[in-house]
Amino acid sequence: MTEARTPSDAELGEAIASSFPDGAVRVQVAHDELTLMAEASAIVEVATFLRDDPRCRFVCFIDLCGVDYPQRDKRFDVVLHLLSPQHNRRIRLKVMTDEATAVPSLTAVFPSANWYEREAYDLFGILFTGHPDLRRILTDYGFEGHPLRKDFPMTGFVEVWWNDAEKRVVNQPVRLTQDFRDWDFLSPWEAMDVASLPGDEKATRAPVGDKA
Repeated sequence: MTEARTPSDAELGEAIASSFPDGAVRVQVAHDELTLMAEASAIVEVATFLRDDPRCRFVCFIDLCGVDYPQRDKRFDVVLHLLSPQHNRRIRLKVMTDEATAVPSLTAVFPSANWYEREAYDLFGILFTGHPDLRRILTDYGFEGHPLRKDFPMTGFVEVWWNDAEKRVVNQPVRLTQDFRDWDFLSPWEAMDVASLPGDEKATRAPVGDKA
């Protein structure tokens, strides 16, 4: 009996896309990796298909994360990675969304997506509908903003430190005690004259041709 041939990434992608004739799924194969771009409204249906269809059997949830592209109208990608132990194959599923449009939660399909979606909400501000407990998971209570957005300031908005006098943790707005520095002539952007470094005035330079 001849063993069935394993379909290529392109063949599998076409088979998956043909199961959604309304165009809810687009296929991309690059660098030997299969990626599906799905409409947000169809993500639960697509994820269920990838889990249950015999050609797929992507039953192992690997991770879910966000990616920020501020220049786009739909600035966020929700990126999901799945593994099929039966077929020894991986797949990537992407959905685009913006700051105000929620993505259907995948916790009903993959319960382990719970904390990953909370992380995407906490760090990017991506909203998920149908999530059983959508709240922050990594940042502190009362944290302002979403720290993995590209427009989030590197200093943050609040600094946390231990006040030894009050014997407690203190939260207060970030204070930058030195916004600017006067580099003077030591700055490499000041076109410094390398022949007049600080300290040279103390040195005595022997005339050319003199011997010690």
